[in-house]
Parts: sequence; structure tokens; C-alpha cells
Amino acid sequence: MELQGTVKKISDIQTFASGFQKREMVLTTEEQYPQPINIEFLQEKGELLNGLKEGDKVKVGINLRGREWTSPQGEVKYFNSIIGWRIEKLDGAADFNEPVEAKPAATQPVENKNVFEEEDDDLPF
Repeated sequence: MELQGTVKKISDIQTFASGFQKREMVLTTEEQYPQPINIEFLQEKGELLNGLKEGDKVKVGINLRGREWTSPQGEVKYFNSIIGWRIEKLDGAADFNEPVEAKPAATQPVENKNVFEEEDDDLPF
């Protein structure tokens, strides 16, 4: 699944006694009724947040997780978590760790060009 929106908040890494680490990000969705969604990034996935700042528009790959807990009184409760595993910045950059380079626009229109001819370009594929 994916969520898309604007980064509202990024927390510091939390480390627990067991060595487990998590980092949280609040993403505000962009819809008629925007929602602040808390997304957890576990262990090394917390590093995905290093290149982001509040206000960035992103698409986040997520998994939903649920768990059951029984209280000492025998009452059963259910909890849900949203776990992030991928982030894509949506401002046109392919990788948010690399700056976007602007290419100069063509100064003259190209006329009578065969659209099926091969062009020299810098695309990696």
C-alpha cells in the first residue's frame, strides 16, 4: 500500500533496552479532509527519513500490522500499526538524497523531426 502527502513531523530515533529501534513520521494526507497519519520506521528503515524535512511532499510504501493483547483482567484488545518501508520524494527528484539538476530549455523549436529516430540522451536505460 502507499500513502501520499506532506511531511508534518519527523521524530528522533527511539532505542529500547532490547536494542530495538524505531523512528516515526507524521504524514498529512492531501484529500478533502486531510488526515495526520503516524508512520513507524523500524530498525535500519529509520535511516530513510534522514534526507527529509518538514513540508516535503512524499509517497510512502507502507504495511499495516495488527496485534492482539490480553490485559491482566482478561480483556482482549486489538492494536494497529502503520509501518513504512520505502519513501519517494514527489518534487520530481528520483532520489531525495541527490539534488535535482535543471536542464536548459531548447531555445529554438525543432521542426520536421522524425520522432522515431534515435537520440543521444543521458538516460540510464
